Amino acid sequence: MPLAIGTKAPDFTLKTKTADGLKDVKLSDNFGKKQTVLLFYPLAFTGVCTQEMCDMSAGLDQYAGLGAEVYGISVDSPFANEAWAKQNKISLTLLSDLNKEVTKAYGVLFPMLAGVGDTAARAAFVIGKDGVIKYAEQTPTPKDLPNFAAVKAALAK
Repeated sequence: MPLAIGTKAPDFTLKTKTADGLKDVKLSDNFGKKQTVLLFYPLAFTGVCTQEMCDMSAGLDQYAGLGAEVYGISVDSPFANEAWAKQNKISLTLLSDLNKEVTKAYGVLFPMLAGVGDTAARAAFVIGKDGVIKYAEQTPTPKDLPNFAAVKAALAK
């Protein structure tokens, strides 16, 4: 079960790969400054995940206009995320939760996806400037996309 609305969002520091090398991204750096959207996705280089992150990249301006930073989070390595992002022109920041600690902290671990192992479930969280979860959704299956209209509505409140 994903963390409930009204819960203080667990802070984390995860790695992303940039042209300059590995970089730490800390969730609480956004607190007091902007809202944050966390999009957990199962695996890079898969069809539904590619569709979701490409669509998000195309619409990032809408989220920025709502005062939000958007992060994609998976259990892939930062190097796999970077290769996938380059191949598919994904422009949002992709974070690596290789040890699955953040995925577990948010309650969205998906056991044995397609028999390959534990991954992140497909899930969306909106975290307010105050660090409190304003929206939380885990989709029924990894093939289902989050309700992005509801995510935007939570950001607009």
